[in-house]
Amino acid sequence: MKRFSSSTILLSVVALSCACQLQDEKPILEGPYLGQRPPGLTPARFAPGIVSTEHWEYGGTFTPDLREFYLLRNGGKYEKASFAVFQNEEDGWRESVISPRVGQPFISPDGKTMHLGRRYKERAEIGWSEVKELEAPFKDLQIMRLTASANGTYYFDTFNKDQLDFPIRYSRLVDGKYETPKPLSEAINTGTYLNHPFIAPDESYLLWDAKREDGYGDSDIYISFQQKDGSWGAAVNLGNEINTDTWEASASVTPNGKYLFFSRNMGSDDYEDVDIFWVDAKIIENLKPKP
Repeated sequence: MKRFSSSTILLSVVALSCACQLQDEKPILEGPYLGQRPPGLTPARFAPGIVSTEHWEYGGTFTPDLREFYLLRNGGKYEKASFAVFQNEEDGWRESVISPRVGQPFISPDGKTMHLGRRYKERAEIGWSEVKELEAPFKDLQIMRLTASANGTYYFDTFNKDQLDFPIRYSRLVDGKYETPKPLSEAINTGTYLNHPFIAPDESYLLWDAKREDGYGDSDIYISFQQKDGSWGAAVNLGNEINTDTWEASASVTPNGKYLFFSRNMGSDDYEDVDIFWVDAKIIENLKPKP
């Protein structure tokens, strides 16, 4: 009969215990950006295995204090499309599900409003309000993504399955009321699938995605810089580090201006695997026309 020493048994028990702990414990997320190492000028999947998985994750956005990260996700344990949040608490980042899927989230620059397409929530001391509906002139529009500048101007897309070149529009807040939405110039509204605009807080640039002749295949992300006379400059493709022959869309910049986030289709034409990527926002400065 083979004998085992007490030290051998002890080592085996310790090894088994460690293996079980490694298998059962989830990673502790501490520090800014869910504890992730910031990227350089090459895009990286954001929080792989935590946020970006083999399933559908989309529309990630931070609050201005960078302590809450909202996104939409579906697949795996999320049997139905869900609206989720990661919150930075005393013991690290914790995820929770807020509700079934709602419109794509965007937090206003002052942190007081969460826009959800043509719906929204307002921030109160006890948290976010219930979902509310925008009034006229937005009430009857099928808005997918609405973002707002620091002065309250809205920039948004609309969905129309029968009109693929439906324009991106804007609406200014004048004397406490929003103007009738107006289409942006052809510098932006050229091509098809004109979607998911993001306006810089100071309105110095606009990001959006579209299919255009100068693109890399499917939907690409573009940027336009506002000129001194208030017009929009020519659309600039973000380049082949950001855009590929697959679908890239829904770009935004963190409230502190440091990182650009966007979504990329990693799966089939059914979009069952969409990941959230991030990259150093210096790429925007690099694309800005030199004076």
